[in-house]
Amino acid sequence: MNYQNIIFEKEEGIAIITFNRPEAMNALNNQTRAEFTAAITEVAADDQIKVLILTGSGKAFVAGSDIKEFSQITPYVAHNIQRLGGMVEKLEKPVIAAVNGFCLGGGCEIAMGCDIVIASKKAKFGQTEINIGIIPGGGATQRLPRLIGVCKAKELIYTGEIISAEQADRLGLVNRVVPMDELMPAAKELAKKIATKSAAALKLAKTAINRGMQTNLESGLKYEYELYSLALSLEDRVEGVNAFLEKRTPKFVGR
Repeated sequence: MNYQNIIFEKEEGIAIITFNRPEAMNALNNQTRAEFTAAITEVAADDQIKVLILTGSGKAFVAGSDIKEFSQITPYVAHNIQRLGGMVEKLEKPVIAAVNGFCLGGGCEIAMGCDIVIASKKAKFGQTEINIGIIPGGGATQRLPRLIGVCKAKELIYTGEIISAEQADRLGLVNRVVPMDELMPAAKELAKKIATKSAAALKLAKTAINRGMQTNLESGLKYEYELYSLALSLEDRVEGVNAFLEKRTPKFVGR
């Protein structure tokens, strides 16, 4: 696909998707959503890609949906808006959000769908939909309470308050905060570390965690054991054990 509103790059087993509408604070319009969907599909189909990093150009990660297109929003379009965070969450590969600046509305919902969030000190987070008389439509009413607790999630959604990276860190919305010039190096360093692991085991781990978060502890533990049993059949399990015993770096094949 010929991408115009995102930049899609690949390097050393890592894919990087950069939202690239800096003049519009990377706001999500229909074209950007279509390109992002296509890029996620491409990442999912490429076995050479082990980890995905999402980031933004300019002053924003994604500053929400493009308000100029709101008059065109239909229930069908709204359904596609909600799909974005879910696509990231369901991608069977680890996803790191490198949040460079404003991460609001739909942008915050995409970040919450990621596995790990690294924020620059300049990053700002918020679910600001209430300020224009609507509610979040991309998963925030469900994911945000699970991440930071019901009471604080209600406060942020009800007020539309924008919080700093440090506040987001204290709430548990991000994994760490770094200076702006260290953001992509930190994200790439982490991505490279994860990329050395078994892709098959990473897939099972992500599936177990995400599925377990949707159910009770007893059911989650049962599902974990099912996937653990599958992991015991992996070629990578044999390689990992042998490498440990032989005191060498394992060479995983992803199966």
